[in-house]
Amino acid sequence: MGKNTNISIEVALDENKIPEKIVWSAPDGGVNEEEAQALLMSLWDGKNQETLRMDLWVKEMPIDQMNVFFHQSLVTMSQTFLRATQDEKMAATMNDFCDYFAEKLNIDRK
Repeated sequence: MGKNTNISIEVALDENKIPEKIVWSAPDGGVNEEEAQALLMSLWDGKNQETLRMDLWVKEMPIDQMNVFFHQSLVTMSQTFLRATQDEKMAATMNDFCDYFAEKLNIDRK
């Protein structure tokens, strides 16, 4: 059996259970108690054939940063989709949407 590893996420909530602070650690990846302002996490439940999700962001996250976060997440998803499926045509279509998304929100595509 291979090695196990842990990734932890700690979320500090206000009195209304709204995230105020997100801290995560992934010791094997060199991450130790790093602060983040948002997370989008998807897990695949193969048994039930459905995606399980957790989407969190701190209440002080500015909309312009949320726009960039979503754009970068969409770009990363299209890259991951290509690696996982080798479907270049659909990945290109996804990238076109990412470009459209960035254009409509005036996001600088560094």
